[in-house]
Amino acid sequence: MAKEIIRIAKLQFNAGQAKPGPELASLGIVMPKFSKEFNDKTKDRGDEPVPVTITIYKDKTFTFKTHTAPASYMILKAAKVKKGSENSKTNKIGTISKDDLKKIAKYKLEDLNTHDVEAAMRTIAGTAKNLGILIKGIDNIEAELAAAKEAAKAEELAAAKEAQLVEEAEAAKESKEFVEAETEHGSNDEEKKDSSKNKNKEEIK
Repeated sequence: MAKEIIRIAKLQFNAGQAKPGPELASLGIVMPKFSKEFNDKTKDRGDEPVPVTITIYKDKTFTFKTHTAPASYMILKAAKVKKGSENSKTNKIGTISKDDLKKIAKYKLEDLNTHDVEAAMRTIAGTAKNLGILIKGIDNIEAELAAAKEAAKAEELAAAKEAQLVEEAEAAKESKEFVEAETEHGSNDEEKKDSSKNKNKEEIK
């Protein structure tokens, strides 16, 4: 009879470096046991991040399945850059070759919903684009860099215009507040004059 599953969790640890902590504690499993088994299984994978699916059963036992490293990690590694672009539309940070793309697609195939390498390559290419990584042999590198430069310039102009509008709005607000304060001050002066006149009249009487 199959054991009752109470939870399936998806986590990620660097290869050979899992250890007891909040993520594992929330699963209610024997953390040192999982850590040892995971580390033994992944010790030959360098320091790459390893996604893992952990199945927890009602009797507190567990099984787990490790997966291929994230596509983003593999792409950045191939491009020899540490992190992706903060704005992939305006900042292209590196390139990979078409062969690199194919190699990564084949590597990731077991974790993708396809057995078609070409389809996997399209998926990985989309991830590369989001990271600001261009693909030699597929992307028009010169055109992409020129487009990114133009997009960056357009964003700069838009930001400058927005800053100017904010500054003008603040200036208008300050001017309005000043006029209102002056008007109120003038009204108070008039009230004081009227009050003084009335007082003088009373004294003459």
